[in-house]
Amino acid sequence: MTLNRTDLGDLNLFRTIAETGGFRKAAAELDLSPSALSHAMRGLEARQGVRLFNRTNRSVTLTHAGRELLSHVQAGLDAIEGGLEGLNRYRDRPAGNLRINVPTDAARLVLAPILAGYMRQFPEVRVEVEINDHVIDIVQEGYDAGIRYGGTVPEDMIALPIGPELRWLAVASPEYLASAPPLTHPNDLKNHRCIGLRMGTGRIYNWELERGNEEVELSLDWSVIVIETILSLEIAKGGGAICYTLEDRVRTELETGELLHVLPEWSSMGPAFHLYYPSRRQLPEALRALLRSMQANRV
Repeated sequence: MTLNRTDLGDLNLFRTIAETGGFRKAAAELDLSPSALSHAMRGLEARQGVRLFNRTNRSVTLTHAGRELLSHVQAGLDAIEGGLEGLNRYRDRPAGNLRINVPTDAARLVLAPILAGYMRQFPEVRVEVEINDHVIDIVQEGYDAGIRYGGTVPEDMIALPIGPELRWLAVASPEYLASAPPLTHPNDLKNHRCIGLRMGTGRIYNWELERGNEEVELSLDWSVIVIETILSLEIAKGGGAICYTLEDRVRTELETGELLHVLPEWSSMGPAFHLYYPSRRQLPEALRALLRSMQANRV
């Protein structure tokens, strides 16, 4: 059987629908209407004489034939994309689209310092960054790569460190501490207003503090629970409560005295940020160049 342009285009649409889990998500990623995708898939099924999707009002799933076809289509299109990406080696500089998904802290600390320079150096790369503190499937959502804290990257991904370990500490405003109960040990935090941070996995992060060989892990009676660092820092700077955060996020506030390191002998070192991407795909040249910029900035 000889593939024509329509078949190749429809097979790419088929892969996107299968990987995103439905017509609406695929339509949003491809900037097409769900009805157009449905029409294309019915045409593909009619030409092949095989039903590829089980369709109901609530869900779209692959048939057995659809699952078998998907494995071949993924391998074939990945090989084609790899061949096209390999052409970048013969160009003066990378080009094309680059989609990455990053949490708030990584956007501020990793991307913000280098992205303007990267764009000047590689003007033919179109970068799309989604800032999202929730854990997502980057393959299903159509991203080339993502950034997460080390130790939280899915096992089927390739993960590369993009900086040193990260230092975590508790901070509060001078106004809060002026009228707060004494603080001489992490266990004293139980008598204070503290901000809980709900992670992208859904769980609330326990505070970890170390001093020499002494380690303390705290699950407190949180006065407020948030899902982003920015809000927790604003609450802390306003004198509302104590915040647990990355030292790099509050370095300026600590230098100016707007925030103070609570229990200054206590902190905790955690895994570095890691850039990760699907193991079945080669690293695009545009992403390789971005990785070099991130690693150079975090040395």
